[in-house]
Amino acid sequence: MGSPPARFWGDRFTIQQRDRKDPYLRIQTVMVYVRDQDRSLRFYLDQLGFGLAFDHIFSSGDRWVAVAPPDGTAILALMAPKPGSEECDFIGRFSQVVFVTEDLFAKYNDWSERGVRFHHPPQVPPWGGLFTIFEDIDGNSFTLVGFDEVTRELEAQRRAYAEKVEADHRAAQELEIAKQVQARLFPQTLPALRSLDYTGICIQARQVGGDYYDFMDLGRERLGLVIGDISGKGIAAALLMANLQANLRSQSAIALDQPERLLRSVNQLFYENTADSAYATLFFAEYDDNLRYLHYVNCGHLPALLLRSDNTLERLESTCTVLGLFKEWDCSIGERRLRPGDLLVLYTDGVTESFKAGGEEFGEKRLIDVLKQQRSLSPQALLTSIVDQVREFSSDEQHDDITLIVAKCRDDG
Repeated sequence: MGSPPARFWGDRFTIQQRDRKDPYLRIQTVMVYVRDQDRSLRFYLDQLGFGLAFDHIFSSGDRWVAVAPPDGTAILALMAPKPGSEECDFIGRFSQVVFVTEDLFAKYNDWSERGVRFHHPPQVPPWGGLFTIFEDIDGNSFTLVGFDEVTRELEAQRRAYAEKVEADHRAAQELEIAKQVQARLFPQTLPALRSLDYTGICIQARQVGGDYYDFMDLGRERLGLVIGDISGKGIAAALLMANLQANLRSQSAIALDQPERLLRSVNQLFYENTADSAYATLFFAEYDDNLRYLHYVNCGHLPALLLRSDNTLERLESTCTVLGLFKEWDCSIGERRLRPGDLLVLYTDGVTESFKAGGEEFGEKRLIDVLKQQRSLSPQALLTSIVDQVREFSSDEQHDDITLIVAKCRDDG
């Protein structure tokens, strides 16, 4: 026993929309031969309520006129053949074109009042549903059918697909707006220092992400250098990133003398205002421009790399756990004095864990090698070189945010 037509056609439509992997395909244009394009155009626009798809005259003098029904899914090209040509024989024939409407009687009455000629009122054919036949002013005839079980199911599928496309379009627009908003959260200006050149960058793998870096003017010629990585991806991580930035900046006045108090307050706010599973790794450093002294707290983040002027390397490892997971939280402070020529690099795992197709990671060693080989570059040029080499190493799609801060102690500070 065969499947009912509605179920068979509906299933085929659904599979094509959901699982289709071949290039997009639909009916674009159907030719309708007419005697006078202007006269026919007025009929389709004024009496049928169609829209003008295009009207163009080519350099050859041929005119291309086309109209579309209100939903715009297909186009009728109104072609006026040259007198005596074979195409003239196609004028006034049955077109084999079928239009469908959700209310056949309403459409029949409306078009009849506008002077459209029908062969007969709506009828019930042997296969069910409703149909009638109408003509344009050249006698070309078309079938008009009402929704039956088949067409209702197909129309529901079409509308659902159109709504999904529209929803995807709106989501893409909203993500673009979110990207622009998040970009404004990153530093827009760099507080001037006498003894330190520095710069930073965040290249997001998606429209928005959870990596964070910041430069904060802490007063009394002190600079806060911040880099962090929020748990999760996408919009959720971006919202947490904005929350963390707001907490840090709102509490930064406390950091004048006690950065540990700042971070305890930030942890408390982050813990209270986020879900139980949300957390952030963070590296916070306070740099004194006069003393060239660095106080830092590493909250479960990757170790910062301090490459001394003599090419010896120091890793500024974790001094406490991550932010946001524990109500009771404390940290210890690390200290380093910077000397002329010393290079400080803060980064997220999007740099070292960037990988090739085979799974090999860029790794900390490659990053250190780049720093040693190109330490003579300015911070901006060195940052650009690191990013370029990471991208060249992992030429496939970027899987995680790439975030870096590069700072270099001046020789003449």
